[in-house]
Amino acid sequence: MAEKKVTERHSLWSGVLSFGLVNIPVRLYPASDDKGLKFNYLHKKDLSPISYVKMCKATGEEVPFRALVRGFQFKKGEYVVLEDQDFKNASARRTTSLEILSFCDEARVHTESIVKPFYLEPQKDVKKAYLLFKDALIKAKKVAIGKFVLKTREHLCMLKPEKNVILLEQLRYYSELKSPYGLDLPDKERYSDDELDLALQLIKRLDRPFDPEKLRDTYSDNLRTLIAHKAKGKTFQIKEEKVSPTKVVDLMAKLKESLSHQKTAAGARADG
Repeated sequence: MAEKKVTERHSLWSGVLSFGLVNIPVRLYPASDDKGLKFNYLHKKDLSPISYVKMCKATGEEVPFRALVRGFQFKKGEYVVLEDQDFKNASARRTTSLEILSFCDEARVHTESIVKPFYLEPQKDVKKAYLLFKDALIKAKKVAIGKFVLKTREHLCMLKPEKNVILLEQLRYYSELKSPYGLDLPDKERYSDDELDLALQLIKRLDRPFDPEKLRDTYSDNLRTLIAHKAKGKTFQIKEEKVSPTKVVDLMAKLKESLSHQKTAAGARADG
């Protein structure tokens, strides 16, 4: 299957990647697509589609998009209206520049900080500078941490080389992360050395290279099959075993059973 070219999409942002005194004009593209099934809300009575409209709370009338403005409520019932130029006036350089702040080891960027990936594409006549920056990151074994403004918010980001492209990972600010404080987390529970040994054996048995091309959204696949059946007036249901929590007294037995199951499965794969 031919890959969809990223340039067929509209760029979300364009500006300058500032690396020291080197400025590289770039465009930003989404690096992922939501492949989940899209559902519409319908009126249960006659299956008519339900639409979502912008309503004026004062009059109850529908307001067209062209008549909308963005306002910030600074006091109850009182707003300041902001136009597109106002966001640029807050910092014209910020809205058009992706400024590199520092470099670090990728392992220093916590997983919970990562939001979503994007691709950076060099604009015309700067491919040499783009390639230099990407290869320098590879050689240094570092990622770059920077900031840029997308729409009406300043975002933290990480730039990393990925094959022949620079991948931009949007990051959350530390202040946006929630603490796990208050969750009912284990503390004093103990397990035996034998249980730990079996758990480590199971991890080793399942240790294999990560291959994203072999991983599918099987739930969406099942939903598509179910939809096809329902469209023909048929029923469809996946038969699955009920999942029950493992009791403490069964932990050792379940670990041994898991190892035995993996050994059998591995043998079947080898024979196949």
